[in-house]
Amino acid sequence: MLDSRPPLTTSREDFLKDGSDQLFREAIYTWVRSVEQLLKCRSAFAKISGLTSSQFAVLMGVASQQGSQGVTIKDLAEHVALASTHVTTEVGRLKAKGLVLKKSNLNDQRSVLVQLSRKGEQHIERVTPYVRTVNDMLFQNVSLHGLVRAHIAAKKLVDNSGEALAYLRDISSRSAKKPRSGKTTGTAATTRNARRSAGAASANQ
Repeated sequence: MLDSRPPLTTSREDFLKDGSDQLFREAIYTWVRSVEQLLKCRSAFAKISGLTSSQFAVLMGVASQQGSQGVTIKDLAEHVALASTHVTTEVGRLKAKGLVLKKSNLNDQRSVLVQLSRKGEQHIERVTPYVRTVNDMLFQNVSLHGLVRAHIAAKKLVDNSGEALAYLRDISSRSAKKPRSGKTTGTAATTRNARRSAGAASANQ
């Protein structure tokens, strides 16, 4: 009888148990599900705040990273894991709502510093109790050691994702260039149809 197990999705022998990658697969599905749940919580916080999810993430990022002088767009984007262009747009929208302030960066005239306005501080003060309660619920059975290890593993995945995504883009690009089986290219099909038409015309003459 043939083995009914599907092909392995990793060649890492240390990730296999009795020749199976089941534990590895379950870990990936759990990570994906946990990220989905965290994003749902962020969306809920944003709704409470009257903001979009991205705006809420940026506002919380400013509160966390501004210090006494403010935070640059570049540093803010890295902290909240969003593209700098996206963060720039959201900072502009938050500024229009009166939640953040922008000022020149005396150390680098090419950049600006972002800080919470008084209204922004009040916004953070209102929503933080909900964030704190939810975080306590989410991580109630997670130790500091477990949190640190999870953070290290997640950061390694992020660091490795650049190479992995480049590989996938290359595979996708090469696959798109290959003609699909059972189908001819446009030029070949046109030539074949022309020959058939010519043959039919000769037969009818």
